[in-house]
Amino acid sequence: MLDTGPLAQLVHPRLDPKLAQWFKAAVAAGLNLVIPAMADYELRRKLLHRDLRESLARLDALEALVTYLAIDTPTLRRAAELWAAARRRGRPTAPAEALDGDVILAAQAEAIGATVVTEDADLGQFVPSRRWADISF
Repeated sequence: MLDTGPLAQLVHPRLDPKLAQWFKAAVAAGLNLVIPAMADYELRRKLLHRDLRESLARLDALEALVTYLAIDTPTLRRAAELWAAARRRGRPTAPAEALDGDVILAAQAEAIGATVVTEDADLGQFVPSRRWADISF
């Protein structure tokens, strides 16, 4: 499952050649790459705000190569549980008044048993997470 950071890198006009090769290898290996609705939302709103049409087109084109995972009510309820548990442990991932997309994304990953491809170490408290550069095929 792709977090917002790696997803943003994939749709950037100056795509890192190493990331491009990793992505191609993942697709060729038959890895089921997933774009969670939460990551799409976080990235899409920024691209729309900045009118980055080329990146938006790339984001839309990715849907043909990966699985898109919508958010449902059980996932949002699980995200609320993760949010509360992280705060009880003293390890919140966002300010108390924030929506906290990380816990929503983590709940989505948990629901399908996915590892999150991310640069965000905070997600590791909820679900398995790894940097894309640390995943080989």
